[in-house]
Amino acid sequence: MSRIPDTQMTPDGPAYEGRLLDRADEPVVDQGAPFDIRTLVSRRGILGLVVLGAGAATLAACTPAATGASATATPTATPTTTPTATATPTATPTASTSAAALPAGEIPDETAGPYPGDGSNGPDILEQSGIVRSDLRSSLDGGATAAGTPMTLNLTIFDAANGDVPFTGAAVYVWHCDTEGNYSMYSSNIENETYLRGVQVVGDDGVVSFTSIFPGCYDGRWPHIHFEVYPSVDAITDASNAIATSQVALPKDTCETVYADTSLYPSSASNLSRVSLDSDNVFGDDGGVLELATTSGDNANGWTVSLGVRVDTTTTPTAGAMPGGR
Repeated sequence: MSRIPDTQMTPDGPAYEGRLLDRADEPVVDQGAPFDIRTLVSRRGILGLVVLGAGAATLAACTPAATGASATATPTATPTTTPTATATPTATPTASTSAAALPAGEIPDETAGPYPGDGSNGPDILEQSGIVRSDLRSSLDGGATAAGTPMTLNLTIFDAANGDVPFTGAAVYVWHCDTEGNYSMYSSNIENETYLRGVQVVGDDGVVSFTSIFPGCYDGRWPHIHFEVYPSVDAITDASNAIATSQVALPKDTCETVYADTSLYPSSASNLSRVSLDSDNVFGDDGGVLELATTSGDNANGWTVSLGVRVDTTTTPTAGAMPGGR
């Protein structure tokens, strides 16, 4: 069992590893993501952060709705009495993390949907310790693990306002549905799960990489992945700090291959046959030309999904939660 780290009392208040606690009345494990990051970069605090992460909670959501342009709070995937999850993680996909090519334009602003889990509409997971992670498949509190075809998501973030250099230091929050179109924290039977959500910090090469499962296709929407870009990891505690909110569109041929496995994706092939990029209520205005990812891989070894994301901080973000698609 993990031991909660001890604090030291100083003339200025309680401290851990020489740093004053952000929340003096709370234990070390409840100090939040910014304190975790400062602990991570301390060579003396790396081992302690492992303990911090073991008890943390995290990540949030957006949920599918009925066929049509308006969003509702009820997912249209076939309901089940048990979550679409197992206690055993899926295989880790073999993937490359090479940077994507510079896209032709700025990433379009898209809706975060009604359940982003960033505090703008309901639960806020982005203040909690453990939110910064690369493997999204399991709930952070030791709950269920989402089953599905393995996927690695690589996003290359470019800083358009500074000559399209890698946006080093920016933070990217990613969330998506499970194989039946349900979202953790909101959908029936998985309200207490936090899987398929996480944050990564952009490295010197501009890339953030997430290990997850290939999302399903629910009725009325093209298969997609939500993401928000923040100027830094310290900024993720307030959703209004997001400098870009958009979605990744998944290629049709890859989706058809993945959804052929009806044991994992029971409704996705049928739902996909009734929607197109041109008819989708998010990508339909331009066919998702700047949001359509490239893919490589197979069902057995997993898929790599890659997209270049050009973020322009000189323009005003227009996206957010609730209105439009989901």
